[in-house]
Amino acid sequence: MTTLERVRPDAAVERPTVKQWLSVAAVALGVFIVITAEMLPVGLLTPIGADLGVSTGVAGLMITVPGLVAAVAAPVSTVLTGRADRRRVLLALAALVAFANLGSALATDFGLMLAARILVGISIGGFWSIAGGIALRLVPEAYVPRATALVYGGIGAATVLGIPAGTFIGGHLGWRAALAALAALSLAVFAAIAALVPKLPSTGAVRFASLTRMVRADRGVLVGLALTFLIVSGHFVAYTYIRAILNANGIAETAVSGLLMVFGVAALLATLSSGRLIGSHLRPTLVGLATAMSLGMALMSFAVGDVFTAAAVLVLWGIGYGMVSPAVQTWYLRAAPCEAEAATSLNTMMFNLSIATGSFVGGLVLDAAAARTVLWIGALLLVPAALLVSRTRPE
Repeated sequence: MTTLERVRPDAAVERPTVKQWLSVAAVALGVFIVITAEMLPVGLLTPIGADLGVSTGVAGLMITVPGLVAAVAAPVSTVLTGRADRRRVLLALAALVAFANLGSALATDFGLMLAARILVGISIGGFWSIAGGIALRLVPEAYVPRATALVYGGIGAATVLGIPAGTFIGGHLGWRAALAALAALSLAVFAAIAALVPKLPSTGAVRFASLTRMVRADRGVLVGLALTFLIVSGHFVAYTYIRAILNANGIAETAVSGLLMVFGVAALLATLSSGRLIGSHLRPTLVGLATAMSLGMALMSFAVGDVFTAAAVLVLWGIGYGMVSPAVQTWYLRAAPCEAEAATSLNTMMFNLSIATGSFVGGLVLDAAAARTVLWIGALLLVPAALLVSRTRPE
């Protein structure tokens, strides 16, 4: 058993300083910006598709393409930047996501939009491969689960603030204004990382051979990859098209941004409050989140037609999804505690590959069948995830 598993902080344990927590918060802001960049098109698929002359299903490639690119960029960037100071790498990637969002805002056709989204994918893969396991280097060991939950709180913040705010701006000023605002915010995050994150010299280069060896030899990592695929693809096969699903269920267009915020609030609260739970009850937490997400998708498929019921279902779904990233990352850290960055890059690769797979399959299904079909596909993918985690341990 590693000390990451069930350490309960007390007076005898070294506590993080305010400066250390601020450095964690700066990384969380970086997570917020890359997740908002990745997911903002979820709330803008219809207007972007209409302006650039493609269907909603094809517009879903704005999620699929960066997911595929990020899946490749995660391990590649980990190897190529293995000897670089991690703070400098985070700064370079924050600058790249700003440039990519500006390019997206200026795109005049769908091909140029996808080109800009490729740059988003590079920044996502590189940033996640470092940020996911960086808590180990920013706070004392006993506080790593809480710091990890805070870093991943950037995901919840993106769904609470980033995506709904971008959807709101897009609805009132146009989708180009939403993407331009995101580019400006990315520069602010660059400044926060520069000011608050300390120098983080490389702890040793990661080689491609070590990544493949880890997959072959470490059963805990292999199970983690399966969990990531099932949970994340199950989520994104449906969530990518949540706007179309809500519209098909009779929810007014004006209510969509508010419902996305409800989902995000539930996810954020779940993320921020999950550190202690994940630290002491990892497997039950994973089973519980998979069950909550599956049930939420199944309930949404019954043509939820009023805002209040839709909000209640999205709260259940959001609570489950809010715990996914910190719980799965903790699984990897326990499976490979001495190779955290390598394990995190594999998690990032599979996470983004799963986003791409889920959004692509969901787009095909959405264009060919009823919107609720994608909800049932997502719900069914969560079932084997719950069964798998209940039968295995990360050690």
